[in-house]
Amino acid sequence: MAKKELDWGEIGFSYIKTDYRYVSNYKDGSWDEGVLTGDDMITITECAGVLQYSQSCFEGLKAYETEDGHIVAFRPDMNGERMVNSCKRLEMPAFPKERFVQAVIETVAANEDWVPPYGSGATLYIRPYMFGSSAVIGVKPAEEYQFRILTTPVGPYFKGGAKPISIRVSDFDRAAPKGTGNVKAGLNYAMSLHPIMIAHREGFAENLYLDAGTRTRVEETGGANFLFVTKDNTVVTPRSDSILPSITRRSLMYVAEHYLGLKTEERPVYFDEVSDFAECGLCGTAAVISPVGMINDHGHEICFPSGMEKMGPVIQKLYDTLTGIQMGRIEAPEGWIQVIK
Repeated sequence: MAKKELDWGEIGFSYIKTDYRYVSNYKDGSWDEGVLTGDDMITITECAGVLQYSQSCFEGLKAYETEDGHIVAFRPDMNGERMVNSCKRLEMPAFPKERFVQAVIETVAANEDWVPPYGSGATLYIRPYMFGSSAVIGVKPAEEYQFRILTTPVGPYFKGGAKPISIRVSDFDRAAPKGTGNVKAGLNYAMSLHPIMIAHREGFAENLYLDAGTRTRVEETGGANFLFVTKDNTVVTPRSDSILPSITRRSLMYVAEHYLGLKTEERPVYFDEVSDFAECGLCGTAAVISPVGMINDHGHEICFPSGMEKMGPVIQKLYDTLTGIQMGRIEAPEGWIQVIK
């Protein structure tokens, strides 16, 4: 199949409709076989569980064209496993991990001419999601659900290079202790929209959320985990039961230890120690790592030695190594790369 005629280097990080999406419905206690369809419209009752009580969860991953011309996805089994955990917490029927991976393969294969060419800086973003589709008026789980996967080509998250960003400490809490912060529920992101718009109006790219219990420990931002680098090049990431277990973050910590030979720590990170770190980054599917140059704590600026012009040296190595693995330039650990074509 021929690639779509797009200016791959100019597309942004926004939705572009592709040819096929995957749909499977849960009814009477089981999932149907699932289909690929060209219809991108969803019809549900006005009283659907997702509309009344926000019963939904989602995932995000990418497919790439590698240097040798294969189309691959990065660790889709981990996304499937995380979605199972989200479903359990939200009283939704889990879509089996093996079927999840197969559905990703089928959906990407059906849209192979939308996969951006190697070297373009663009990728095919994959969004699996699930929602309560049957009518619910009392506060309880829906009885029927729909699982879907859409794909859309997206451009590089950073135009012209990954310049460090400035973020602010938020007065809002992202997640309650023993709440839903550790699952990828849509409701978590809905509550972050107001704080992020405040941050943008004040000239910041993101919020740093502290733990809701004591407001002394670093948690995450609205959509990314933190990585810090100490002055002796130890890579540190916060440990908390109320943050999302990022697949990118877990992969970067593995890369730091096993590819770069760095010491790693996953532990509680207290906000009063942040000024002692040499580098800071936000990690997630979209950008891999977004370098942070400055954190504003209610007018007090914490500036990292890595500066505001470019990634710090350790974060740059982490970024280069993980993207090299994803794109096939560096040999991947066993099981990390799902070959689709």
